[in-house]
Amino acid sequence: MPGPAKAGALIYAKDLERLSHFYQTLLSMQVLCADREHHVIESADIQLVIHAIPPRIAARFSIATPPVPREEQSLKLFFTVPSLSGAETVAASLGGALFGQEYAGPGFKVRNGYDPEGNIFQVRENRDTSC
Repeated sequence: MPGPAKAGALIYAKDLERLSHFYQTLLSMQVLCADREHHVIESADIQLVIHAIPPRIAARFSIATPPVPREEQSLKLFFTVPSLSGAETVAASLGGALFGQEYAGPGFKVRNGYDPEGNIFQVRENRDTSC
């Protein structure tokens, strides 16, 4: 995606490298630029800015293994993947997971997941039917 992205999301990370690697691998994203505080990663569909939580704040909390999904958040990102079963395997191998049942939407099927820091997201697989 040349130039500034038209849309995207910023995700705060306690472990910048791990969270960036999770989304790069799960969503086949490429690193646009990276430094000690930010990783900008993108695909043809979306750009993510993974932003390190300042150390003085990150020291105040811990993330369990496996992480506890933070289901009270008011925002949930969704990403289209080639296969829900493939995404489930990749997420689990990187410290995240897909959970709950599969739902059908108009032209897609979807599952919820969480990343290695407990952030909730959805992955969608296209299907060949409408509502």
